[in-house]
Amino acid sequence: MGHMHSHEGHVHDTMVDGQKLSVDAERFDNFVNAVPGDQVVVISVQGMVCDFCARGIEKTFGKDSAVTKIDVDLASGKVLLAYAPETEINRAGIEQNILNNGLNTTAIQLVGK
Repeated sequence: MGHMHSHEGHVHDTMVDGQKLSVDAERFDNFVNAVPGDQVVVISVQGMVCDFCARGIEKTFGKDSAVTKIDVDLASGKVLLAYAPETEINRAGIEQNILNNGLNTTAIQLVGK
């Protein structure tokens, strides 16, 4: 089983805020690699099942100038957000944005680089 990953920082199974980070590994890696140095936030959203919801969330966070990248993964019910390194992450604001789209946030995990 000599399967080596060339890049470090594999966090798919690490604990973040005491919860296991369960994300689509490939999507997550692509996302993180595209925004080197940025803070990455993984939001778990309950009931996000339709493309329409996903578009709404993208629109909402797209208005936030602090957000440098967004990826909504419907299959795993996750929203990946990247913020500039100096940004203060506002969890309440994130929850409110999700709520504005009629959805509930079950977890907000800030993934350290």
